[in-house]
Amino acid sequence: MRFFLPGVHVPHRKTTADMPPVRMPAPSEVVIPMSMHIGKPAIPVVSVGDQVFVGTLIANKDGFISSPIYSSVSGKVKAISEVTLPSGAKTLAVKIESDGEMTVDPAIKPPVVTTKEELVAAIAESGTVGLGGAGFPTYVKFSIPEGKSADTLIINGAECEPYITSDTRTMIDKSDDMLRGISIICDLMDIKRVIIGIECNKKAAIEKMRELAAKRPEIEVSVLPAVYPQGGEKVLIYHTTGRVVPAGKLPIDVGCIVSNCTTVAAIGNYVNTGIPLVSKCVTVAGGAMREPKNVIVPIGTRISEVFEFAGGFSEQPYGIILGGPMMGYTVDNTDVSVVKGTNALLALTEKEMKPKKETACIHCGACANHCPFGLNPAAFMKAYRLGNVDELARLRVDICMECGCCSFICPAAKPLVETNKLSKAKLRAHLEEKKKIAEASAEAKK
Repeated sequence: MRFFLPGVHVPHRKTTADMPPVRMPAPSEVVIPMSMHIGKPAIPVVSVGDQVFVGTLIANKDGFISSPIYSSVSGKVKAISEVTLPSGAKTLAVKIESDGEMTVDPAIKPPVVTTKEELVAAIAESGTVGLGGAGFPTYVKFSIPEGKSADTLIINGAECEPYITSDTRTMIDKSDDMLRGISIICDLMDIKRVIIGIECNKKAAIEKMRELAAKRPEIEVSVLPAVYPQGGEKVLIYHTTGRVVPAGKLPIDVGCIVSNCTTVAAIGNYVNTGIPLVSKCVTVAGGAMREPKNVIVPIGTRISEVFEFAGGFSEQPYGIILGGPMMGYTVDNTDVSVVKGTNALLALTEKEMKPKKETACIHCGACANHCPFGLNPAAFMKAYRLGNVDELARLRVDICMECGCCSFICPAAKPLVETNKLSKAKLRAHLEEKKKIAEASAEAKK
């Protein structure tokens, strides 16, 4: 018998679920970072003064785990300079002054895709990355290593974070693109089973996905409890197939590929039109928003312009979050850009966001009891504060997915997920230092 992994019941607040996305006009300029994905930043291939169009290549991927980047507007390259990302990291960005025309690059045409190799190449060329927020280059997932195989494609339609409904709208509005993506993946990669996992609170999306499933015998819809983090990759694999991904292993090790529903739709759209990833459906919501809505935004648009398009603020936000409140980034200004992985912009009131006052740990065990992976965040915090890296390794802090369940459920309002992140960074640095010492020792013995 399979049991559902623990998690937490978060408030849904899906107020924009019934709102089809609206496309915002071309912004006056876009600032497109070269690091919008996990892996090495892309390398600019344009120069200041170059004319570009929607879909013009502006940066090539750099190595295997990287992704190309395309212009989201038509206009001229204004600058190539360094910017600071919400994470605090710095990267180059291409600034393009829009001509307001949104002219599509005349060289664009649908790719020829008749083999598995051509499909993987097309996914790479499309610039598609994990659009649920992870940002992992999608073609890498479909580049199955020698000796491994995938029999199941799991499509993540859980969208378990509060407020966000952009994936819901993909399933409702872009089911044709999803079907194209699923069909070509199944036909060329010999996928025998496709499972679309959706939380039970998305009734319109479930109905639409069941209509889609009726068109391909491989497809089934798995309706799941609305428990966060249902959309976590390993959580979703277990709840839809019963397979357990061991610590340190990947979905392909248990025969699965997991892809977000919007990612699959982007693949279908690229194969059909040849237009790469240049825009993103973004949920604009929160108690401080005047007109919450779903918006189709050119990548690189400043979030200030997106908020303005959504009617502006009804009151001064207590905080602004890129992404969801559980795993998103808090930003202190609105000059940052919408990137490939941006699925929500939240302007939250003090009531929605102000943290509880931290108090002493009462050793209740709630953090461990609600962790999907059975980890012990309270023990992580103790080991981190003592500087005990060996204990952090023994406790397996490295497999924490930083979902935030522990912080959400903690009655003492301890900064558990933040400490988990710091602990993982400390452990990585420690292991890297040990590796350097070992290499230097080996070199000295030669």
